Amino acid sequence: MHRARRAALGLMASAALSAALPALAQEKYPTRPITFIVPFPPGGPTDAMARILATELTKELGQSVIVENKAGAGGNIGADFVARAKPDGYTLMFGTSGPLAINKPLYKSISYDPRTSFTPIIYVGYLPNVLVVRPDLGVGNVKELIALDKSKPGKLNFASSGNGASSHLAGVLFNGLAGTQLQHVPYRGTGPALNDLLAGQVDMTFTDILTAMPYIKAGKVKALGVATSKRSSAMPLIPTIAEQGLAGYDVSVFFGVVGPKGMPVERVELLNQAYAKALDSENVKNAFAAQGLERGADARPAYLAGFVKSELDKWSEVVQKAGVKLD
Repeated sequence: MHRARRAALGLMASAALSAALPALAQEKYPTRPITFIVPFPPGGPTDAMARILATELTKELGQSVIVENKAGAGGNIGADFVARAKPDGYTLMFGTSGPLAINKPLYKSISYDPRTSFTPIIYVGYLPNVLVVRPDLGVGNVKELIALDKSKPGKLNFASSGNGASSHLAGVLFNGLAGTQLQHVPYRGTGPALNDLLAGQVDMTFTDILTAMPYIKAGKVKALGVATSKRSSAMPLIPTIAEQGLAGYDVSVFFGVVGPKGMPVERVELLNQAYAKALDSENVKNAFAAQGLERGADARPAYLAGFVKSELDKWSEVVQKAGVKLD
């Protein structure tokens, strides 16, 4: 009697477990619209790229991919929303350097961990930053800038789009590697920072190459160096900062697609292949090239996971040494 009861209970438990665990993997996917979270406001470069990608992905998957903006706290609000979502593949995020690497060491309190709270899907690429100075500063390259700063330490400054932004940390990393004392001047956004540089109110800034390109071509700012390990395909004649003596200097805004932790492997593989095809389409390639985006060399989920970890390690060290913290 007891054996029969135990056997029946065992069969019931086994059936329940079988129904619960592989259910997501067994379901046809996708059968309804996918929400693509952008953790920043509408209208910016991240939002624009996400919408371009979502349009092409809709064709690949045969289901609508709807972009939804959840902005705030440097991308943390949107990232937290995705981290807490059901891991069924219907809520994804177009993540960037901030929520996926920089914010963890930067903010005093953060509810997710980029290394463990997400399922990596694909590394999309990166947007190179460039160091630009006012034309009358009297320097033509990075070595001359370093020499000028050391001749009058603490007198030169750099503008950023805000405390903790990649343009701020780019300057912090530059100071650390070059031994300079460039003073940080934070602004509320890239536009105001660039406007004051154009007006000669600040000496330099680190900004994305797409934003800087028309001003460089017009001679309104002077480009001293690209802030990534490789030259930008958009402006290949500008040398990198690393080429000019600061080995290891690499600051860019990277982009990757992630979902909540625990997504079924089959859905990750399907999404990875769909995103890869979308990125290879002429529409997306042309649009992203116009944005200045450099495609990632490796699209595997495992590569994105490793890249996030290496970026997090790098910025944790930079933030700790500089003592930068945000509420």
